[in-house]
Amino acid sequence: MKFKRQRSHEVGVDLTPLIDVVFLLLIFFMVSTTFTSQTQLRVDLPEATGVTAEATVEQIDVVIDAQGNYAVNDRSLINNRRETLQRAVEEVAAGDTGLPYIITADAQTPHEYVVRAMDVAGRLGFARLSITTRRPTDER
Repeated sequence: MKFKRQRSHEVGVDLTPLIDVVFLLLIFFMVSTTFTSQTQLRVDLPEATGVTAEATVEQIDVVIDAQGNYAVNDRSLINNRRETLQRAVEEVAAGDTGLPYIITADAQTPHEYVVRAMDVAGRLGFARLSITTRRPTDER
């Protein structure tokens, strides 16, 4: 009697159930994670060290005080609206958007007024934007 030999099947591990379990765990952890909607950050204004650049005669210097009042090249503006600032900068620049645009803001100035000054620079096409900082008082 001659019996047929059975072919041996290769033994392997099916990874499909393992991958399903990993995805289920991933979904579980994503759903069960809580996100904090409120964050409170303490922000210190930037300090920089370096060599002071030589001041150029022709530049646009926007100074913002703690209350959000603007001064363009030492000339105070009547209000702090975007349109007023934009007209003053256009008048000083006389169409030359290659001039350096320097923003100097008080440490207590609300962020809104600094962003407004940056927005005016972007709308008018100024590419040389600088924000002034103070030197650190103590070396760390």
